[in-house]
Amino acid sequence: MLILGIESSCDETAAAVIRDGTEVLSSKIASQIAVHAVFGGVVPEIASRQHLEVIDDVVRAALSDAQVSMDQIDAVAITRGPGLIGALLVGISYAKGLAIASKKPLIPVDHVHAHIHGGLLGTTLSADQLFPCLALVVSGGHTNLYRMNSWTHFKLIGNSIDDACGECFDKVAKMLDLPYPGGPKIEMLAQTGNAAKFSMPLMVAEKGRIVFSYSGLKTHMVNLINSKRKDLNPEMISDLSASFQKAAFEQIVRKLNEAIELEGGIFKSLLVAGGVAASGAFRRMVAEKIRIPAVFPDLKYCSDNAAMIAAYGYHVLVAEEANPSRFFDHTWDAYSRYDFSSARL
Repeated sequence: MLILGIESSCDETAAAVIRDGTEVLSSKIASQIAVHAVFGGVVPEIASRQHLEVIDDVVRAALSDAQVSMDQIDAVAITRGPGLIGALLVGISYAKGLAIASKKPLIPVDHVHAHIHGGLLGTTLSADQLFPCLALVVSGGHTNLYRMNSWTHFKLIGNSIDDACGECFDKVAKMLDLPYPGGPKIEMLAQTGNAAKFSMPLMVAEKGRIVFSYSGLKTHMVNLINSKRKDLNPEMISDLSASFQKAAFEQIVRKLNEAIELEGGIFKSLLVAGGVAASGAFRRMVAEKIRIPAVFPDLKYCSDNAAMIAAYGYHVLVAEEANPSRFFDHTWDAYSRYDFSSARL
């Protein structure tokens, strides 16, 4: 089965063709990092306009690279949310038009859940080998921990109560006058730094409370950097980077182990996905301190991409094969990072 995936939730316009949920036939990404770098972060209005300019070319390139036509595509999968609402609407509007014109099912998928399937691209592991598992999405917008019993079952058991992990990295990098995105630069500097040089707060110290918090660490870094501003030099910046990175990652590893203990050791695997999953330092820490097998994405599938959207879309379609008609109903809406549906206006 061939699925065309389309992604436009933030600052990458992406399209991919996937066969049977794991085999990547093509994956095209038009990144906006250079456009937003001058602002130190993503500007939503600019992101939406960039998506509008390139989305048709990206989709056509993905089909061409896969050497398939729309006639051969079995379904289209599109990110419904969460994300920047204007950016989402560009991708969703394009995907709805494409699906209607080609008479193909359209599968709206959750972007965060799809990240997990990005980590399973190319895998030969069976469902029996993977599930039940812990699934961690750690990125610039999310730090979410799920229990998964199957390819499409996600039960949220922990999340950030303030800043996401990757978001904190970007903000600390900006304080240190480092370029956007901040994670890769901090990791590079941390390699020559002394992680024991500066003490860091222990975030969410209560054992068994499965949440993540980065606001306190960010505030600590603001105060620490400001207090050292006159003395900042390359060596100190490397030490600050190493100390901060260690504390940021140790919180996640600690909460992963607590979740494993709370569930009585039933998990067969740990699936890790999202932009922060590209960090070599984080991968090493997980390998050293987590006792269940961990599965990480190929580096090219850590950041936002459409291969993960198509892969998850495939499993959603298979799970709903008894009621495929719902994928021909295009009356659904996008949803953003924030849920306004229950708000009282």
